[in-house]
Amino acid sequence: MSKIHTVFAVITLSLASTSLALAQDQEPMTFFVTSMPIGDGANLGGLDGADAHCQSLAQTAGAGNNTWHAYLSTQGSNAVNARDRIGTGPWHNAKGARIAPNVADLHGDIERDRNYLYKDTAIDENGNVVNGRGDKPNRHDILTGSNSLGIALPAGEDRTCNNWTSNSTGSAMVGHHDRSGGGTTSWNSSHPSRGCSQEQLQSSGGNALLYCFATQ
Repeated sequence: MSKIHTVFAVITLSLASTSLALAQDQEPMTFFVTSMPIGDGANLGGLDGADAHCQSLAQTAGAGNNTWHAYLSTQGSNAVNARDRIGTGPWHNAKGARIAPNVADLHGDIERDRNYLYKDTAIDENGNVVNGRGDKPNRHDILTGSNSLGIALPAGEDRTCNNWTSNSTGSAMVGHHDRSGGGTTSWNSSHPSRGCSQEQLQSSGGNALLYCFATQ
């Protein structure tokens, strides 16, 4: 082998080793916004159906070894808080960026906006940016059914589409993954939707998308 070829081989090997090291250093995905809806508006099949959707998308993306839950609250006598369903963190997106180190920082319990959840970081399981305000179509409304602290809303006005089992009853509290529009920058509690059908959700800037978190 000539000296030039030897040098080229060494450089190639070095670059390959560096790329491998960088790939190994990247934190695995433990958070994403769903790339697609389940398909029936806010009728997700309850929490179990929503969790299964997160798990399926994660599996397809190569992150199925974790247990995945949808970030959703329910209302009523057996209300469930979204913040209690997602484990303890930390959470990273498909590109390795840290969204939040723990539940308290995710929700700003002590200090607001301590998370890193914005349009460029709240990406889907494939690493793609999800349409936000200014894009066509706008899809920044993410289903949560929660207040800004990730806690279930009081019983009374339905803000969970009958606890995620209906596309015709009530409405859904949504957050804006791009932290923009509607006079609020909340990622998890911006406004109620116009209804629960796919068409109604789309009409106000949504697509029945979910936040998914690995529970560790």
